[in-house]
Amino acid sequence: MSLHFEQQDIVVPGQLLAEGDYRHGDGAFKEHEKVFAAVIGLVKMKGKTIYVVPLQGQYIPKARDIVIGKIIEITLNGWLVDIQSPYPAMLPVMHALSRRDATRAKENLRRWYDIGETVVAEIIAADRTRDPLITTRGRGLGKIRGGVLMKITPTRVPRLIGRKGSMINMLKSELQTDIVVGQNGVVWLKGNPDRVAIAMDAIRQIEREAHTGGLTDRIRETISEKLSESKGEKE
Repeated sequence: MSLHFEQQDIVVPGQLLAEGDYRHGDGAFKEHEKVFAAVIGLVKMKGKTIYVVPLQGQYIPKARDIVIGKIIEITLNGWLVDIQSPYPAMLPVMHALSRRDATRAKENLRRWYDIGETVVAEIIAADRTRDPLITTRGRGLGKIRGGVLMKITPTRVPRLIGRKGSMINMLKSELQTDIVVGQNGVVWLKGNPDRVAIAMDAIRQIEREAHTGGLTDRIRETISEKLSESKGEKE
């Protein structure tokens, strides 16, 4: 039995990871007692199971995920929403409006959500046999007004959020900017334009350096430097 990697190594498809009595998880495969990487990503091991976390990939919907999507079609019973996934999401009237509004909504659904508008929603059901079901009824959910949108690789979202929200809360606090992160890799920012620009640069840095250590401290230092530069330019 032998290993050919260290935890958190970046590996490429076909790269030999281990030989012997090891199991393969997501992102890896096994042939003739050898485990290989199936995707580009970070290799990890739990017990005797080796798996690879992809550095890039499409968003696959999961129940309870918060996503940001765009209305692309109005149907008889609700709206279809592009959530940057292989599957468009269905937003039924009953999961978007109050019972009173839902009764009136059939007259003109565009009064609530029109094609091209953006919403923050929660996925309430998702499987491979049908389109995901979402809701905009809930705290922090609904139509987005103002601000800017940006996209990042969905697999980088956990690093942007950080452990128990540490990274995203630091960005919000340091820059006094409203930020909503969708698990589908769409991020909404609203606030002072200069600070929003700094936040977007910081998010791009997090996306690039997600696999490295000490990232939170580096991001905080970068933000501090850019805030000082911005203040100096205005004085």
